[in-house]
Amino acid sequence: METKEISQAVIGRLPRYLRYLGDLKDDGVERVSSQELSELMNVTASQIRQDFNNFGGFGQQGYGYNVEYLYEEISKILGLDHRHNFIIIGAGNLGRALGNYLNFERRGFIFKGMFDKNPKLVGDDVRGVKVMSIDGLEEFLQENDIDIAVLTIPKTSAVDIVNVLVDNGIRAIWNFAHVDLNVPEGILVENVHLSDSLMKLSYNINCKEQRSE
Repeated sequence: METKEISQAVIGRLPRYLRYLGDLKDDGVERVSSQELSELMNVTASQIRQDFNNFGGFGQQGYGYNVEYLYEEISKILGLDHRHNFIIIGAGNLGRALGNYLNFERRGFIFKGMFDKNPKLVGDDVRGVKVMSIDGLEEFLQENDIDIAVLTIPKTSAVDIVNVLVDNGIRAIWNFAHVDLNVPEGILVENVHLSDSLMKLSYNINCKEQRSE
């Protein structure tokens, strides 16, 4: 496939397409039209076709899309045909919840380690992975092929930890710390600010209430 710049809006919709296609595949559905997918996802059929055309189209006129083939192709586009080793830094409630999420492995994300600075948490077991002291993070990164670091730590600790990650070859950071990170070009950061999502929800609730008054 010829490489071209794809908008982040399109990329952001691909995981949702994959989720619905996975459900169709599990239900034994062999093919689906853009209109049928549109009705399931509440996205226009035109939008679906435009999104898929960024990657070559995948469908045949009058036939629609082969569900299994489309699922596999979108998986490849998202890089899910490769394994990605990840660690979690922060063994609190959020970190443990992420560590216990089985779907990561199903998507090729392999949970390799968890770290925390609290000595009371060191040695705890999270789905077969022992919590390690943050003091051993640098050595662990040097000895293991880790692609992604997940940060579930306070923002006051995040900057120092990020420097260690950057210095030891981490490729991407999934950031749940409530701080925007400054990293060198070439290192990918996906920020997840949970309170931002709640505030957006609060705004929409407020708007709905005002319209009903």
